[in-house]
Amino acid sequence: MASPRGGNGAGDGPGGGAGRHAPRAWRLPGRKIALAGDTANAIDWPFPTDPPMNRPGTSQGSGAPLTPPSPSFVELFTPKLITVLREGYGLTELKSDLVAGLTVAIVALPLSMAIAIACGVTPDRGLYTAIVGGFLISLLGGSRFQIGGPAGAFIVLVASTAMRHGIDGLMLATFLSGIFLVVLGFLRAGTYIKFIPYPVTVGFTAGIGVIILTSQLKDFFGLALSGPEPGPIVEKVPALLAAADTASPLSLLLAVLTIAVIVLTKRWRPGWPGMLFAVALAAVAAWLFQLPVETIGSKFGGIPRTLPLPHLPDFSLQKIQAVLPDAVAFALLGAIESLLSAVVADGMTGRRHRSNCELAAQGTANIAAALFGGVPATGTIARTATNVRAGARGPIAGMSHAVFLLLFMLVAAPLASYIPLSALAGVLVLVAWNMLEKHAFVALVRASRGEALVLMATFLITVFRDLTEGIIVGFSLGAMIFINRMAQALTVEYQVPLVAPDIADSSDGRVRYDPSLASDPDVVVYRISGAFFFGAASTVGAVLDRIADHRKSFILDFSEVPFLDSTAANTIAGAARKAESAGVQCFITGASPAVRHTLSAHGVRPPTVRFGRSIDSVIRHLRKGEPVTDSKEFD
Repeated sequence: MASPRGGNGAGDGPGGGAGRHAPRAWRLPGRKIALAGDTANAIDWPFPTDPPMNRPGTSQGSGAPLTPPSPSFVELFTPKLITVLREGYGLTELKSDLVAGLTVAIVALPLSMAIAIACGVTPDRGLYTAIVGGFLISLLGGSRFQIGGPAGAFIVLVASTAMRHGIDGLMLATFLSGIFLVVLGFLRAGTYIKFIPYPVTVGFTAGIGVIILTSQLKDFFGLALSGPEPGPIVEKVPALLAAADTASPLSLLLAVLTIAVIVLTKRWRPGWPGMLFAVALAAVAAWLFQLPVETIGSKFGGIPRTLPLPHLPDFSLQKIQAVLPDAVAFALLGAIESLLSAVVADGMTGRRHRSNCELAAQGTANIAAALFGGVPATGTIARTATNVRAGARGPIAGMSHAVFLLLFMLVAAPLASYIPLSALAGVLVLVAWNMLEKHAFVALVRASRGEALVLMATFLITVFRDLTEGIIVGFSLGAMIFINRMAQALTVEYQVPLVAPDIADSSDGRVRYDPSLASDPDVVVYRISGAFFFGAASTVGAVLDRIADHRKSFILDFSEVPFLDSTAANTIAGAARKAESAGVQCFITGASPAVRHTLSAHGVRPPTVRFGRSIDSVIRHLRKGEPVTDSKEFD
């Protein structure tokens, strides 16, 4: 089965891709997804990431399917680099990866330094993280396109850890978080990270964006505080307002111009490195006109031109106990961010990452980053997306991005001393603005009161209390709301036998079997039954990722779905966009008004999908060959 964008879908799972054979059904934990025409032959599917197609032990063609064996340790933890090389890797692929790696390195250079400064450490530590951590994440990871390095999401945690425990404590916490991530990967816990509800991820990401935004106001306006800058946002804002009369017009001008250059470059020349241009122009202006603004050189004394020698952090028992909560928080956030980034890359390319292999690679990268004095490393969504758009073919793009960063540091380190801190603050203000995910935030608020409650609780607790607390409270609320919805959706039948009796074919009003539904080469029909919520979204999404084959039409039947939450709706939206990009018509049938409302709130609406009352109505329309209009519904 072809993947949505190029390739044949093979090689991205332990057992390869999906072939085009006779339709079959498989049963997911707690619900069933069935291909029309063969619902009697069900497969118990234990795999969280790949449907049982073309796996050893699964019959192809006729005969009952067999339960596929569990993938071996080697299959699950083979780096994607090996997969790409096995598929065939030549000079053309190498050139594409080098170009993509250079493009990402240009973006990562100013961003890595800006994030490090916002974390309360020197800018060179951000470069060490991007070089060492980024190289190992691509070398050992389970995603073809993942770009690793320092991430804006870590700013809050890293800054508070460095403030409380010093640089040595930060290095130890980073080292321990790497060990935890490796253990999580080997325990195959990557699957369970995907169970975090969508409102929780949007809530804590937006909360982090607000905290980053406020943390950059001092350098953005060039404020001079009378004492150390407070950490909590409730204390920080009054302190910044009290120092408003010390604002520097030149710092503000440089920050605003930096944002303007980035935004205008993205609009008019999206292929150009606007972030690097903006920071370079600010540095040239500060040097040429000798502007009285704070720079990297004036505050940190410049950037070293070589990597430091690796050394172990202090492993005293007392220190380990002190930083253990921070290490756990680093590991939790790193796992969430890296897998979210890998999912974004999957959505853009149609490939499939291996989550547990990715966690193990992230852990190894964090251990190495700590040895070289770096901050926590994770998968970065923006740089990973840039890598994909630049034409990357495999992990060598990410590895080359780290090598290019090292070369930049060796050659251009003295020039970095002239970069104004206000310009880097402008870069991070733009990053924080993008992290707010405004459209998703509004969609969740409108979706339902339950989704809005989870979102706002996570967001507010993250901003005013703690990130880890926000995630835990949000997840707990999401689970309770799901239990409540399940209770409301429960129906009780009187005197129902434990074993259903045989019923004559003529007595249940069943529709006559239509073999064309199973044999039509241009139409594929999936049926979902049961509550579709965040706990099942990743599993169902793994199946739907295979829809963009050579079929012309795809029908998803929701007749037996009593409700779905925002995570499930977001999964359907991603699958529908994938189908649309591959030229596949997508139809949803049997959805109740409540389900349709939730889907529509998340962008599942015409022209991306069309709705129908039943499968038959859509099939009749397709057989007539009538044109499909954006507002067409099939009743």
